[in-house]
This record gives sequence, structure tokens and C-alpha cells, in this order.
Amino acid sequence: MAGTIRVVLADDHAVVRKGIREFLEAEPDIAVVAEAIDGEQAVALVAEHRPDVVVLDIQMPQVGGVEATRRIKAEHPGVRVLILSAYDDDPYVSALLQAGASGYVLKTADSAELVQAVRAVHRGESALDPSVTLRLVQQLATGRPLGTPTTIEALTEREIEVLRLVAQGLTNKAIGQSLGISDRTVQGHLANIYGKLNVGSRTEAVTEALKQGWITIE
Repeated sequence: MAGTIRVVLADDHAVVRKGIREFLEAEPDIAVVAEAIDGEQAVALVAEHRPDVVVLDIQMPQVGGVEATRRIKAEHPGVRVLILSAYDDDPYVSALLQAGASGYVLKTADSAELVQAVRAVHRGESALDPSVTLRLVQQLATGRPLGTPTTIEALTEREIEVLRLVAQGLTNKAIGQSLGISDRTVQGHLANIYGKLNVGSRTEAVTEALKQGWITIE
């Protein structure tokens, strides 16, 4: 496999993984060496296979894309992380770029764009969806770069509810059950929280919320 770009693919939807794997492996220079169904497994598979690139969904059970990216980059800085997401909201993008992702591609992109992004991040380049790049340039022009807010944006009441339960050590599934929402919705709230607080993990989010006096630990 000399010269081949080795990829770990992480997405909690089997059909999505199958489709992505098929068109990646249709390329002679790309091989998918492992598949993960959640962020925790993705981190473990990166440690096991030491791939060149991880193609990572942002919303997954157990450990989401932001936290998985942060852990992968901390433990294996040479591994490139490419986010494949259905969302182009600024909180998702900023949190992931801060966590160390090299690229951010929307799931609406065609197969050629994803293949090109995998090759780009493998070369050490960044690969951002055009809509994300446009907003990044606009924010740089106004002096407020994406992901570096001048002040911390206040959390919504629901986001604070989620953080209180995170502080109690609950899993995303347990938080969802407690609040009557899906664990994917919990992941969405966490991504928004990470972006607003300019953090990349649950622990940092809780710590910052404690500093701000938004939550307390009983």
C-alpha cells in the first residue's frame, strides 16, 4: 500500500459509510482501512491503524466530532482530520477548526469534491467547503475571525440545561432521555455550546460555564 492514502471512516449511519467507502476506494490511491460507528471507536481505530486521514462525521453517539477531533490531534498530531457534515453553522465550523480539523466538507458535496478534499488534507493543505470559506473571509474582513469571538456568547436556556446534565456525568443518550430529545439533538446543542464558549471538549465547556456562573455542581 505504499503511496496509498490510508483512511479511517467514521459515521454512525451504515448506509452513509458504505456509500463513502465505495467512491473513495474507487480511487487507486485511497484505501479505507477501518470504519467507526461513533467518535469513541474512531479514536481507538486511529490508535490501532495510524491512518493518514480520518473522515469524520460531526454528530455521532458517545463522542461527537469535535471531541473526537481534539483527542485524535492530541494523541496523533500527524493524522489529518476531514469533517464531513450536514451542517455549515459557524459554531460547528469554529469548534472543529479550533480542535485541529484540516478540512470541513458538507454532505451535499459530490464524490469528486470529497476525494479532492481527502487528497488535499493528506498533502497538508486545508479543505473547506466554499460556503464556509466565504464566511471565513467575510469575518476576517470585519476583524472577527471565525472561532475567535471577542466576547463569550450567552448560552440558551436549553443549552444550559444540557450542560448541567453534562456536569453530572450523564451520557448524551441519558441527557436526551432526561430532556425528551434525541441524542443527535444533544450533540447539536453541544456543538453550539463548544462554538459559543470557544472550547473543544465537555470538560472545558463545564469549566467555562462554572466560571461564568451559569451552572453549579452540587
